[in-house]
Amino acid sequence: MRDRLLTARRRLPLTEIGAAARAIAGHLVETPEVARAATIAAYVSVGTEPGTTALLEALTQAGRRVILPRLMPDGDLDWGTWRGEQSLAPAKLGLLQPEDSLGVAAIATADAVLVPGLAVGEHGMRLGRGGGSYDRALGRVPAGTFTCVLLYDDEVGIDVPAEPHDRPVRAACSPAGLVRF
Repeated sequence: MRDRLLTARRRLPLTEIGAAARAIAGHLVETPEVARAATIAAYVSVGTEPGTTALLEALTQAGRRVILPRLMPDGDLDWGTWRGEQSLAPAKLGLLQPEDSLGVAAIATADAVLVPGLAVGEHGMRLGRGGGSYDRALGRVPAGTFTCVLLYDDEVGIDVPAEPHDRPVRAACSPAGLVRF
């Protein structure tokens, strides 16, 4: 399933990827949980993931504190502060991440958590890349916190496999809008 979803993403035209990024940013900044959040955990998109640059800039302009993941050698996620693209450093797997370290528990301070994924089922079970990094991080998020996966329209509401360690999200945002679970 991951291979099929990644292949479909690789076939997307750059114009569609850019339009999706702008639409997702527009939907999220108007979402009540994001609009009232003081701290938002997000991520820097890579490759053909729905883009996050416009979203990160919009959140910063709205006065939000944004924290971003730092992939640790054991696959867990540390967190650092977004201070613009110039504050990011290259990391393994082609990732860009902040240079400062807030610790793995910093995600628990976020009022809203935005995560990557490849698909989400109708009850909020998210399919990621298979490393478990975000499932571990979501396990540190307090109950009731707004958690949302960013996807393309055809990746929302499909049947995805779930393991006992998988953590559901409360919403998915795609160019078509926000879907709550």
